[in-house]
Amino acid sequence: MRIRPLRSATEAPLAPVEAPPAVMRAMVVDAPGGPDALRAASVPVPSPVLSEVLVRVVAAGVNPIDAKTRGGAGVSGAIDAYPATPGFDFSGIVVKSPYEAHPFPPGTEVFGMASFPRTGGTYAEYVVAPSLSVARKPATLSHVEAAGVPLAALTAWGLVVETAHAHEGQRVLIHAGSGGVGHFAVQFAAYFGAHVTVTASGRNASWLRELGAAVVIDYTTTKFEEVVTEVDVVIDLVGNVHADTGTRSLEVLRPGGLYVLVPTGSWPGYAEAAAGAGVRATSYKVIPDGGALATVARLLDSGSVQVYIDQVFDLADAPGAHRAIEAGHTRGKVVLRVSDG
Repeated sequence: MRIRPLRSATEAPLAPVEAPPAVMRAMVVDAPGGPDALRAASVPVPSPVLSEVLVRVVAAGVNPIDAKTRGGAGVSGAIDAYPATPGFDFSGIVVKSPYEAHPFPPGTEVFGMASFPRTGGTYAEYVVAPSLSVARKPATLSHVEAAGVPLAALTAWGLVVETAHAHEGQRVLIHAGSGGVGHFAVQFAAYFGAHVTVTASGRNASWLRELGAAVVIDYTTTKFEEVVTEVDVVIDLVGNVHADTGTRSLEVLRPGGLYVLVPTGSWPGYAEAAAGAGVRATSYKVIPDGGALATVARLLDSGSVQVYIDQVFDLADAPGAHRAIEAGHTRGKVVLRVSDG
């Protein structure tokens, strides 16, 4: 049973809070399309219900799933009406709490994940989020930095800690280790003692070694299956959409090893192929767990883990942020600056 700890007397003072307006700025899509399908709009400020908090968004993270959804893939099938405001990640300030003794009273600086597409997303000045998907913002991080954490770090935590059970002496291969999820996965695996091998472009090699990778393979010059063998776990953030990365990964696992596929739809036949190769396999979907996010926050504040922000765009330039994500060469995270905070 997970119990949220009580607030301590040493926590940061609450920020000033103003009553929210009736309408807010947001970036919306009217139908699936390219990056320019994102347009600025004035939409109603959402109203929290039950255990939700209303947060004034200072910054919003941008993830590959955002771009896929905008384009008609990802979670677009769950959007029940357009125009829709995308976005999962946020960092900001609580404006409304469910009750007076709530762990996140108005004025609390928090970060977390919205329930998009069930509710409006984070490319907006205000967002509602379930209390259990929120944690206090790390004190050492700015809102822009904190907004780059939730989805990517929680995905990496679920992959490395809760699925692969990273431990001392374990051999882990991580594909696309320089991206948002990847750079957290490298750090978590190394933190728990695993021997980490990463595939990435050569320009990121020294940076990834600083994050904890023992071996970095430049995928543009070297086939990983020619230099890696008998690993315990493969965390695949690519799949078969590029150079049959998934299929080739099965060759380097030890018998009974674990293959974890992340990108949705990137290899429909992975489970059958893994069974035929004598290894275990599973896909993974992020769990927006505020308790795990609070643990990540402590690791960030202690300096044990870092978030790298590659580019920051203003909210109105969300199309530019999506083009950057879709270019496929981002180091770490892309973030939207939504408001002052």
